[in-house]
Amino acid sequence: MRVSYAFRLARTAPFHASTMSLFQFRRPRPASGEPPHAVFDSAIPRRCGRWVLVVLIVAGLHWSAMRWIEHNRQPTNVPPEAPPVQVELLTPKPIAPPAPQPQPPKPADRVPTPTPRKPAAPAPTAAPAPAPVLTAATPQPDAPAADAGVAASAPAQAQAQAPSPLPAAQPAAVSGDKLSVPPSGELRYDTLVNGMMNQTGTIHWINDGQHYEMVVSIPLPFVGPYVYSSKGHIDGFGIAPEQYSEQRGRRAADVAIFNREAKQIVYTKTPQSQPLADGAQDRFSVVMQLASLVRGAPDTYKPGVTRQFSVADNDSNEIWPIETVGDETVQARGGFTTARHFTRLPRKEGDRRKLDIWLAPSIGWLPVRILQTEPNGMQIELLWAGSLSMPSSAGQGVTSGTQDASEETAPAPPATSQPDKP
Repeated sequence: MRVSYAFRLARTAPFHASTMSLFQFRRPRPASGEPPHAVFDSAIPRRCGRWVLVVLIVAGLHWSAMRWIEHNRQPTNVPPEAPPVQVELLTPKPIAPPAPQPQPPKPADRVPTPTPRKPAAPAPTAAPAPAPVLTAATPQPDAPAADAGVAASAPAQAQAQAPSPLPAAQPAAVSGDKLSVPPSGELRYDTLVNGMMNQTGTIHWINDGQHYEMVVSIPLPFVGPYVYSSKGHIDGFGIAPEQYSEQRGRRAADVAIFNREAKQIVYTKTPQSQPLADGAQDRFSVVMQLASLVRGAPDTYKPGVTRQFSVADNDSNEIWPIETVGDETVQARGGFTTARHFTRLPRKEGDRRKLDIWLAPSIGWLPVRILQTEPNGMQIELLWAGSLSMPSSAGQGVTSGTQDASEETAPAPPATSQPDKP
């Protein structure tokens, strides 16, 4: 046992020697003439300085890493500072009917031209008789010429007496909202949670001209997809939801029913009901209603214009004031595009939940970006994942067909009507 221990000690001696050379744990010897505690008094400040330096380096590295992560989490679309604008408030109105076409003036009735009368045949020669007495009924030698003159002036008099055609009726000014509901399409979006790229989300939109259906699917990690569904019809105020449901993850869906006959909104989440206003929307149909209004009259929505919407959630109904911020540049998967920025103003004092919508004319005024900010700071973003180029059918009018709006195409923007010439 003693031989083996000595052998192992001899083998590890070089390692101990190298270790001791790197880490000097031996007590330093005082120099000649110095007291024994002087060495420790000078070594303690040096050790404290080293530890402070190490702590500062580690803190600096952590700070740099946090700055790098925070910089990469920031969204690429940074909103610019909005200049002060004049505010204008819009409220829901019925859809304006199409302007009547001016009727062409009716042609004036043609007055038949009277034929000149032929002069009477001369009477047969009779025996000389006493000169007759001239009366008003006796024809004069100049009578045929006079009759011809009267006949020639008859058309002119008839034209002068004929009633002049009335001026064409001018189309009456129509008041109301101009609407152009987007055609059907499967819209695909990149989803980001707090700036981090997630799976692809979809907006399934169907419009047959009388009814619509909208299904929004947003995948979230570790929770499951958030699915929002809205379906209904199109009435005099535009999109009119009949049922709205939202399902978050694996939880049961909460449903809101819009009873148009009773003018009430009922909920499955709460027993209370609320009155149903004209033009009321749900949380996601309001996005398509806004897009329909902008498609119908894009020049109306200038910076500062605020429009009020009555919006129902899964348990309540409230007024959403949505303000037009202005045109901005948005970066999506397909590149850069110009979009009109809309933001929801605070609904009440202390409201920290925000909603921002960007509508792009290059894809038919559909939402190219949607950003929702929760009160805790969490951000859920939808960013257009399809093509940003104008489809080949652009400018040929909008129909209620089933045009695809996925990777390759987008619904065509509404055809702009030329102003009537005076």
